[in-house]
Amino acid sequence: MLASMFAGIWYEIDPVSQRTLYHAMPIMLGVLCILAIAYRYYSAFLAAKVMALDDSRVTPAHRLNDGQNYHPTNKWVLFGHHFAAISGAGPLIGPVLAIQYGYAPGLLWLVIGVCLAGAAQDMLVLAASVRNDGKSLAEIARREIGPRSVMIVSVAILFIVVIALAGLGMIIVKALGGESVKLPAAMQIVLPADQVATLEKTLPTGATRVRLPAGCGIRFSEGRPVNPRPESFLIEVPAKPADAPGDDRTQPLTPDANRTITLPKGCKQIVPGSSWGTFTIVSTIPIALLVGLWMYRIRPGKIIEASAIGVALVLLATVAGAWIPGSALEPYFSMDRDTTIWALCGYGFVASVLPVWLLLGPRDYLSSFLKIGTILLLVVGVVLANPTLKSPPINETFLNGGPTLDGNIFPFVFICIMCGAISGFHTLVSSGTTPKMITRERDIRPIGYGAMLMEGLVGLVALIAAASMPPTLYYDINVDLDRLPAFEQRLQEMHTRLGTLPGAQDPMHAAGVRDLHNLNLGEIETMVGGESLRGRTGGAVTLAVSMAMILTDAFRWADANLESLMKYWYHFAIMFEALFILTTIDAGTRVARFLMQETVGRVSPPFARTNWLPGALLCSGAISIGYGVLISSGSIDSIWPMFGIANQLLAVMALAIVTTLIVNRGRARYMWVTVLPMLFVTTTTLTAGTTLITQTFPARMAAGVMSKFTGYLNIGLTLFVITSVMAVVVMAAVRWIAVIGKFVPTKLDEPPTPPQTIISDR
Repeated sequence: MLASMFAGIWYEIDPVSQRTLYHAMPIMLGVLCILAIAYRYYSAFLAAKVMALDDSRVTPAHRLNDGQNYHPTNKWVLFGHHFAAISGAGPLIGPVLAIQYGYAPGLLWLVIGVCLAGAAQDMLVLAASVRNDGKSLAEIARREIGPRSVMIVSVAILFIVVIALAGLGMIIVKALGGESVKLPAAMQIVLPADQVATLEKTLPTGATRVRLPAGCGIRFSEGRPVNPRPESFLIEVPAKPADAPGDDRTQPLTPDANRTITLPKGCKQIVPGSSWGTFTIVSTIPIALLVGLWMYRIRPGKIIEASAIGVALVLLATVAGAWIPGSALEPYFSMDRDTTIWALCGYGFVASVLPVWLLLGPRDYLSSFLKIGTILLLVVGVVLANPTLKSPPINETFLNGGPTLDGNIFPFVFICIMCGAISGFHTLVSSGTTPKMITRERDIRPIGYGAMLMEGLVGLVALIAAASMPPTLYYDINVDLDRLPAFEQRLQEMHTRLGTLPGAQDPMHAAGVRDLHNLNLGEIETMVGGESLRGRTGGAVTLAVSMAMILTDAFRWADANLESLMKYWYHFAIMFEALFILTTIDAGTRVARFLMQETVGRVSPPFARTNWLPGALLCSGAISIGYGVLISSGSIDSIWPMFGIANQLLAVMALAIVTTLIVNRGRARYMWVTVLPMLFVTTTTLTAGTTLITQTFPARMAAGVMSKFTGYLNIGLTLFVITSVMAVVVMAAVRWIAVIGKFVPTKLDEPPTPPQTIISDR
């Protein structure tokens, strides 16, 4: 009996397919133990032996304190800022998209990568920057490798940052912004019995918007199978040309005798923006300003007081967002794709110019409360619900690429999952805002290594949430509507093999027992407040639904009315995801501004002063416009792989620079801690980059899926980044050989500054 009980905790047998399905709780507990061991021993080794951290050294936050960028900060406030700044879309979205390969590859990469590569990189770069007056990665390269490297590093990082911010911003746009999706000409819609299409609106152009009822069948072309659509949906029908025969399109589309509507050419499905989610996210900006003023002007030093007010107001905004859909305010918060893009860029511009204590610091600190709190809540939810991982460990159908990501499992699973394992973008924060606020060197370990372990946990939770979602629901949400016909047959084969075909029910569900994990997309849409979910690619909506399902399941004892509870969990999850990404957008734009001012300052000295307002405005504007243009001209399946490659190449460059610092200090015996992950990431990124340049982008241009301008722009950016990073690696390797071979002398750290009064963080 006891053995049977423990077996039930670990796994179960699917009654339909007879597959062995594993549970999430044992996996979660095992990974938590591994992360704790890594922090206790490996980070201590890095602090004591590799970097020799020393509290007697006065940090740049004290020596260069200017009250704006250099500012001694409480350890836990800074942990919150750093964690919020590095925790963007990567650890949330990457594992969700990588589920197409199965959950096992992503799980192994997250655990091994974060402990031995990602956390070590973040901590060592942070320590290197603190020892170099809080300077950027480019300036550290100049001091450690040589002056010839600085311009290459600076320009490469600027390009990488713009690509990275575009990748992060795209997730926000997909989650909050409305969009229209082209439907195939002659696509057929089979109406359910006693249901009709209803006219919702006639546009000034003469086009009409028609609502199709729940329960329709979709046939993409003659002879293809009919796919069920359990949810209602909205399509836009173009105006009928004056000389064309046919139906009067100011009326609902008329079905034939078989209740089938054949769509004319030019129809689009309209996916409305999320006014609830947008209202909640917009509300966090004035709330953050209030928290900043409270902590530094109204009630200086009252951190807990300000935090409590901020968290309470954000939760209130999440609940109040339910009143926006259908109200007079809805048009102001239901934004289309382009409006969402430029609103995002505008926010990044403003946040990067304002003093760090006014918006960026308190917003990131406030966000970190919600982020860490939500992650812990999800950990508890996984333990209580112990969901079944319905995704296969290895998905043989899409090993060579699928609807969420083109490309083979190697190397693209390592490109898709980046920030949760290792991320070059983190080095911009570790050599940007954070080192300018470190109070004492011992804080480097919990902030650098500890925050990255927390991000690895975020990736694990996202992977578990997505893997626990039924495959039918996962692909309904996470496949682009215009790409669905191309994957229709392979999806059918996968569902047949897994026993997850629509209509396949386990005995309990067939008997009428309501199970949250066996509801169709239409029922889920109703439960999350009427949001449109089908084709919401990018992973953010997929993750929000899966998080809401886990939390609803875990706490259903508190409220049996699932419909009233799940919509709040869903929009709380959307707010949680958006906060993750926006805090990286604002910090990333600010870091890029610092770097651009450093680079331009070599030509025009005033730009080198980070507090010079004209320079700050010009550089922030250039960065914001850059990633805005990339988002508006791309799609998630083109930007995300390029973002992953650029991001991982930045990690390669950062590891090469830190390795050079270690060698220069006479500690070459420890260079393996950075060289080994650098070699692995170099292998995966160069393989993926070659695939994109020689196969993926040319194939998309040839098929008309990608414009020639976008295709050649992507090829050019990818080639430039690869070439620049490899040049830096070669220069670094030359320096290693010179120092180890004793052709040039080592460089010693500056001696510790005499002790002085340090602001306490206790």
